[in-house]
Formats: sequence, C-alpha cells, structure tokens
Amino acid sequence: MKADIKKFLIVIILMLFTKFAQANSEIKIGLLAPFSGEFASIGKSVFSSARIALNKINNNMISILPRDTKGNNFETLKRVEELYVEGVRIFIGPVFNKNLKGLEKFQDAYFLSLTNKILNNPKNVISVGINARSQFNAIKKYQKLNDLTETLILIPKKDYKQEIEQAIKETKFRAKKVFYYDTKPTELTKQIEKVTKYQIRKQNLEDEIRRIEESNEDNKEKKIENLNKKDTLGKIGYDSIVIADFDESLKSVTTSLLYTDVSPKKISFISLNQWFDETLFKETASQPISFPSVNKENFEKFKKNYKEFYNSNPNQLSLVTYDLVGLIYYLLLQNNFEIKENIFEEENKFKGMSGVFQIKSKKINHELNFYSVKNGKFIKIF
Repeated sequence: MKADIKKFLIVIILMLFTKFAQANSEIKIGLLAPFSGEFASIGKSVFSSARIALNKINNNMISILPRDTKGNNFETLKRVEELYVEGVRIFIGPVFNKNLKGLEKFQDAYFLSLTNKILNNPKNVISVGINARSQFNAIKKYQKLNDLTETLILIPKKDYKQEIEQAIKETKFRAKKVFYYDTKPTELTKQIEKVTKYQIRKQNLEDEIRRIEESNEDNKEKKIENLNKKDTLGKIGYDSIVIADFDESLKSVTTSLLYTDVSPKKISFISLNQWFDETLFKETASQPISFPSVNKENFEKFKKNYKEFYNSNPNQLSLVTYDLVGLIYYLLLQNNFEIKENIFEEENKFKGMSGVFQIKSKKINHELNFYSVKNGKFIKIF
C-alpha cells in the first residue's frame, strides 16, 4: 500500500515538474520573411520591427528565429520544416498569400500571416493584415455617423474582388448598388458615365435649357445663363461612393467621377486604407476623400522610433509585425507561457500601436480609425 502511494506521489511530482518546466521554458517564435531576392527590403524591415518589439518586452522567455523564405513557396515550406523540428509552433509569416500553400500539414502550428487576404487560407493560418472585413466595419461606422443610406460601391475587376465581396457579406454592409469596372483607361470613363447616369443628366440639362428658351418665364435669360454654367442636371441617386481601389487606379476613378460631374463636395468619396499616401494631397479636386486606417499618431511614433534604431524608414507591414510580437506575448502571458490549442480561439482584445486587435475563432480583425484628406492634411474623423 505504501509503495503504491509512493509511486503515485512520484508521478504527481513528475507531472508538476514537467508542467513547471514547460511553463518556464523559452518560447521560440518563427519569423518567415524574404531576406534575399526581390522583396528583401520588406523582410529586413519586418524583422527589424520584431527586434524593436522584443527589446521592449525584455523577457528572455520569448525569442524570435528569423528564416529566409526568398518570397517563394518551396523555400517557405523548407524553413517551416526546419523550425517545426526544433519545436516552433507559432510563426509570424509568411508575408505573402501565395506562400501559404502546404502549411496545413503542420496541423498543431499557427501561422500569423501578414497578408490581408482571408479567403481560402489553410485552417491553421490567421490573416493579420488590415483586411477588407475590418475596413468595411469602419466604413459602416462612418455611414452611420454621416447618415449615409444610398451608397454605391465601385469594385475593380482585380484579384482581390472576392475579398471585397466576402467583406460586404460578412459585415452586412448596406449598399444601394455594387458596380464592377474594368481598370483599362479606354473603358473606365464610359463605365463611370453609365453608373452615374451621366448621359441622362446631360440630356436633362439640354432639355431644361430648351424648355426655358421656348417659355415665357420671367428672367429666363438669367436662368439660361445659370444653367449654361452647369455640366449636368439631376441627381445620380447616391449620397456616397466607396471606391475599392488604390494608387493611380484610384486616382483614375476619381478623375472619371469628376468628368461625369460627380463632386466630393456633394457626394461622399470613400476609399479603402491608403496608408496615408501623401500623393493624395495633390488631387485637390477629389477632396475630401475619406478612408479607414490604423491610428496615424501611433504610426508616426512607430516610424520615428524605427528610424532612431535603424536610420531608415519602415514599410507598412512593419507596424503590424511590431504589434504581432506584443500580441503573441500578451496571449502567452495569459496562458502561463503554454501554447494551448485554443490560444487563438477564445474571444480576446489587444491594443497595439496600429489600434485594437479583435481575436476570436482564429480570426483577427482590426478596430480602425477613419481619416479624411482635405486641404493637404489627414484629418481624423474617429
């Protein structure tokens, strides 16, 4: 009997010791990014921001193991295999959506990919980029704040079209009409003319001028003079337009809208996250134009801190990486430094430099701020 009790106590002690050892052992985080090749600058910036975050945490129980994916899928899988054998179960990366193929075979590992695409990813991949779902949630808030109920959504026929469609569906976004356009310059303006009823409004103006000319109305010369100053007559049927585009393509759309006599002074122009692109300042005729984004003040602080460390400017993914290191550490602290199966399952929130992360069921959304480009400035709305 005593022997059995002794054996039982030994087992209990061993179990407690093992749990204590696990809880106090170093947690290794894999960092998968391109450190050579075409996208090397992205990888180096991502790793540099992770080092800043790790330095701030200042805890020897967590370390980051960087591996060069060279931006391709084959190298990514090789590097994952190496780290997986070493016991790594949480990875930051891969950076690109195209490098996610094959990661599903590492079933008990988590990959916090910097991509903002959420469709058709392996089940153990968590997209942590500023996804379309997060952006449309912020646009919904902007809609409500400004009592916008008749929204036109313009979606380019690009590879992320399905991501936008899924975001509209998941956020239950209210749109009066969704219109898909070809980004070819020779086709774009004709398509914008169609969706904004430009020819009808132009005809309305000509008809009204003709009607007054043939009438006996008082001050008809003055009325005709005022009408001749207009390009069109009549409403387009929308109080806001969401343009799901970026860079020069976005500017081409706003130019076409202006050509068809649709002004942001009367209709709210909204785009997706522009990462505070200052080239928008030059597009004065297209202002104000508003967009969801990370917290600008914090982003500027991060860039300043990064420059003090490395004397260079970080890319946008670096801010997300910096926050990811903090998020992982936060979750590990909550779980006594154990990588539990449900570590990214339970509902949770984490406030980082980019804003608030919402975590639930292996999904991460961002609570974004909203900004407007006006008079050469980014003005915070909320």
